[in-house]
Amino acid sequence: MGSLAVGLKGEATIPVTEENTAVAYGSGSVRVFATPALIGLMEKAALSSVDPRLPAGQTTVGVRVDVEHLAATPVGMRVTARSELVEIDGRRLVFRVEACDECEIIGRGTHVRYIVTVDRFLSRAAGKTKK
Repeated sequence: MGSLAVGLKGEATIPVTEENTAVAYGSGSVRVFATPALIGLMEKAALSSVDPRLPAGQTTVGVRVDVEHLAATPVGMRVTARSELVEIDGRRLVFRVEACDECEIIGRGTHVRYIVTVDRFLSRAAGKTKK
């Protein structure tokens, strides 16, 4: 974790297509950028800022999201999410996240990720199939 520091920033951009609308996700009945897609993009921004800095065999997993989806974005526009690492508490990483389309801020909130050892994490998950 030596290369992780408060202030690290990440960014991810995606076009709004039929595949990431509320209709496609089943989270609504209108053809606008879906809240689940917004959250996923925010997670991707956070991931991009820290995962490349971790030792081989480690990654981060999302454990909490608290987001307000403030405005609708139609098909054809682009959405960009940005993250900033604001707190490090052992393996727990807290990010401030914000997203905007080409006109305005469309979402903001916080996102928490934990650093995990990939093999151990996957082994624990696979163990569920043996119960």
